[in-house]
Amino acid sequence: MFKTYSTELAGRKLTIETGKIAELANGSVMVRYGDTVVMVNVTASKEPRDGIDFFPLSVDYEEKLYAVGKIPGSFLKREGKPADKAILTSRAIDRPLRPLFPKDFRNDVCVVATVLSVEQDNSPEVCAMIGSAAALAISDIPFGGPTAAVNVGYVDGQVVINPTVEQREKSRLTLTVAATEAKITMIEAGADEIPNDTMLEAIKTAHIEIKNICKFIKEIQEDIGKTKFEYKSFGVDPEFFEEIRKEFKDRMYKDVQAADKETRDANMEKITQAITEYVVSKYGEEEATTRKQDIADTVHDLEKECVREMIFVEHKRPDGRKIDELRPLSCEVAVLPRVHGSAIFTRGQTQAMSIATLGMKSEAQMLDGVDEETGKRYMHHYNFPSYSVGEARPSRGPGRREVGHGALAEKALVPVLPSEEEFPYAIRVVSEILSSNGSTSQASICGSTLALMDAGVPIKRPVAGISTGLVTNKEKPDEYVMLTDIQGIEDFFGDMDFKVGGTKEGITAIQVDIKCDGLTYDIIEQAFERTKVARDYILDEIMAPVLAAPRTEISKYAPKIITTTISVDKIKDVIGPGGKMINKIIDEANGVKIDIEEDGRVCIYATEGQDGQKALKMIKNIVKEIEVNEIYDGKVTKLMNFGAFVDIGGGKEGLLHISKISSKRVEKVEDVLAVGDEVTVKVIEIDNQGRINLSMKELEANNTESESKEQ
Repeated sequence: MFKTYSTELAGRKLTIETGKIAELANGSVMVRYGDTVVMVNVTASKEPRDGIDFFPLSVDYEEKLYAVGKIPGSFLKREGKPADKAILTSRAIDRPLRPLFPKDFRNDVCVVATVLSVEQDNSPEVCAMIGSAAALAISDIPFGGPTAAVNVGYVDGQVVINPTVEQREKSRLTLTVAATEAKITMIEAGADEIPNDTMLEAIKTAHIEIKNICKFIKEIQEDIGKTKFEYKSFGVDPEFFEEIRKEFKDRMYKDVQAADKETRDANMEKITQAITEYVVSKYGEEEATTRKQDIADTVHDLEKECVREMIFVEHKRPDGRKIDELRPLSCEVAVLPRVHGSAIFTRGQTQAMSIATLGMKSEAQMLDGVDEETGKRYMHHYNFPSYSVGEARPSRGPGRREVGHGALAEKALVPVLPSEEEFPYAIRVVSEILSSNGSTSQASICGSTLALMDAGVPIKRPVAGISTGLVTNKEKPDEYVMLTDIQGIEDFFGDMDFKVGGTKEGITAIQVDIKCDGLTYDIIEQAFERTKVARDYILDEIMAPVLAAPRTEISKYAPKIITTTISVDKIKDVIGPGGKMINKIIDEANGVKIDIEEDGRVCIYATEGQDGQKALKMIKNIVKEIEVNEIYDGKVTKLMNFGAFVDIGGGKEGLLHISKISSKRVEKVEDVLAVGDEVTVKVIEIDNQGRINLSMKELEANNTESESKEQ
């Protein structure tokens, strides 16, 4: 049965429709917010997938370019692989949903959000996040929601929910918050050095609106929601777990306490082997084979229990650190000889190498999506090769995780970059993860700041990144222990990974992964305080002694930029018919690169300074108005009996009559000049028809006269 439900979100009508389309899906909704329309369909497999130890949830946010009246620009003229922004939105939808499914659920679940129509003032991403929660809530799929989400801006000192395009252009904050009625379940932010208290205020304001949407979804669920289906539980057999726990917990408690990841991994292999041998000796080889997955799950759960108990009860960490203690930190710059800027940042056994490259503005990335962003001049790419975790797997290109971590580092650094007018370069930074034991994205932020400064990019202030973790008491949710600078095992068995990048002035980026049912305001506030203290320490004590400020000059291997501005009506003269003139400049100036903006701004990129100056001089000659009595450098293009024609720039030629070549008698033009000769001439006349007459003789006379006066 077709039904429509409406409410208000940020003063605008939000409508959820269901029962009309995609009736074979487990749950389907159409979300309308203004003229933005997003369809969300959710499905689940009837049986669990065999041989897996995780919940197989997949989320796809599909941008259709017809939603904004565009035809795809690819050769096939159809949408290809998702753009980075679509991948990031898929991750943003996934993160608040995943913890709300049963922990022992192993059926495949697919969430597909399809963008059908976009009005730029109303975010399709927010519609997709709300629609995903609504579709799951009314479906028969086991789900502990609802959850909802909003975007938040900070405009003229005011927190704004779901800002419009005009407001987004002025906003110092781009924040997405997801939450249940009780707690915050996801935070993603890019910010212009926003203070902790302002960020917390924005999150709290978002939660007020989210609570209303969650109630709205609950009302829909109560009206038309299906009964949740029964599923096969994949939890560990409690009796088997208790038996192994009784025999091996003391050993596990000791084995997880290793500062070195390789030692700890080796310990886990040995205890797994010991548990397997115990099962074989007590129950036989066949039973051990049957219980292979139970053994693996038991080792996992027992290790998790020991790590969490150690942290929560003893305030002791697996590597022996205090709960607020950072791992050993170090960094170095200029580690590669011919790149434009480079740095390595090491945090314990996590190590990231970042390389900065400067290029022409025309080398900025072009974007083809459903929003108004058409390009970006700063690109941050993150690579996570298998050797960084000691595994032997071939590289298959970046996955969603790599795209997400690169985007986080990009958000952290964009607010401190110089404007295009101050520094007219396209900038690319690549973070290569050399070794991974947690917080690689935060190491990327630190290393990339140093690489940018090493490249001579005049950033406003250095940026550092740090992550905090959490262990909660399941019986008493208000009791928790927070950890500063979490390593891999603490992230894996903990309840959150709260990543914050920022300067000493404020926050520039946030990404929060939550594995529990959500975070309270107190936890968020404490995480902000912890990360601020840690960031300041990293900036002052680790990074500043190595490189405190950007280098005053860019690398000798980076292109040097010379800028000038020409009249808009002269752009066509500089380019020439079919690009003939600009290609001539590039060839004669040893392959310089030239960008010309629509407003007449010209950027000349040259590795050698003299090449850039030569190109600049040629451009100035082209755009310069030819005037009588002005002197020009030109080139002889044609010889005639009565004189020579000289190109004086701008596609303008003048006649140098034989009588004006020299004060001495010239019998034949060829005796003095040849095609291709570079000459200096003076304009002595521009007649009524625009013909230009030149002279070399007058310059010669002036020189002779000057010499006489000096004598």
